[in-house]
Amino acid sequence: MKAIWVTVSIAAAAFFVLFGPWTKAAVSFFPMMTLTAFLLASVSFILDRKSTGGIYAFKPVYIPVGLIAAAVLYSMFWVGHFVSIHILPFAASQVESIYTIRANQKPWLIAALLFFIIGPAEEIFWRGFVQRRLSKRWGLFVALIAAAAIYTLVHVWSLNLMLIAAAGLCGVFWGLLFAVTGNVWPCIISHAAWDVVIFILLPIK
Repeated sequence: MKAIWVTVSIAAAAFFVLFGPWTKAAVSFFPMMTLTAFLLASVSFILDRKSTGGIYAFKPVYIPVGLIAAAVLYSMFWVGHFVSIHILPFAASQVESIYTIRANQKPWLIAALLFFIIGPAEEIFWRGFVQRRLSKRWGLFVALIAAAAIYTLVHVWSLNLMLIAAAGLCGVFWGLLFAVTGNVWPCIISHAAWDVVIFILLPIK
């Protein structure tokens, strides 16, 4: 458990800098997010190098599973956004503020970082490391809820209710996908594809 709390604390500190209204203007989001995700994933591999339990065994079927999951999650966000902007007066402005991290950035570069590094690295850490380790101690269901809750809480620094809610939904969704498949690849493919679609190809705002 110590390894989880130490690495999660590092993630929380990094997310504080990335999303906190007091610090985010001082950093370039995508370079720091890329570095943070890469380092956390690397530490996960090092700590679990002898005990991954086959969660990285790739099967071709994981490609369509991941892509379908990404489409389902995007649809959930589209519906959620449509509903929220009609019932929450602050929803539209908070969603718009999330997209400001793309300002003055090359779309193709953002897409590449999201697809090849950030999305995969986040799944390696949050599902392949945190959730998997918690499941060995507390069981699949409790681990899913706990990992999703931690993933949500590290976004609290943003003070953006829409972002926090989005993190919660994603944490539960990918956590469930990992619990059902027992493999990180569907989560990696889903996260990577969803990131590119929602941030670059078909933004929701």
